[in-house]
Amino acid sequence: MIRTAILFLVVSVFISCGQNTQKNSGMDVSTVKALDLDRYLGTWYEIARFDHSFERNLEGVTATYSMRGDGKIKVVNQGYKGSLDGELKRAVGKAKLTSDPGKLKVSFFWFFYSDYLVLELDADYRWVLIGSSSPNYLWILSRTPQLDEATKQHILDKAASRGYDTSKLIWVKQKPESSQ
Repeated sequence: MIRTAILFLVVSVFISCGQNTQKNSGMDVSTVKALDLDRYLGTWYEIARFDHSFERNLEGVTATYSMRGDGKIKVVNQGYKGSLDGELKRAVGKAKLTSDPGKLKVSFFWFFYSDYLVLELDADYRWVLIGSSSPNYLWILSRTPQLDEATKQHILDKAASRGYDTSKLIWVKQKPESSQ
């Protein structure tokens, strides 16, 4: 158990160091100027993401945000392994606000925090584009399990204009809204 924890700690440090060396890489990671946290809280469906190990092969992925008693935000990410009928995988973490309204710090392990950057946000809080200080992380989230093609293209254009390679996005399978 202790060996596993130490190994995870070492890997986390290497990942963090790797992110720091790749920060920005000419990318526009500026965040939204205002974020109404009360409107942001609740459940978001993952529409697309860059591939990474902690969500690999997950479908039907959602992220749910709620306030904790200590002023931090509870983060519950969950999805189904392999298929929409697969085993439910769940990760519970926390987020904290920073002085920049569009930048949060998120942790799923002890006191190791990563950037959570609200890059683009629909005026009606229907969709959001999330990134980090590394060009290796990008998510498109929506309040509904699907987005229409025009909205998807609009978000892709926004991401590409910021320097993200949108061809690397994985489109996440979601259950139709009527079967949620």
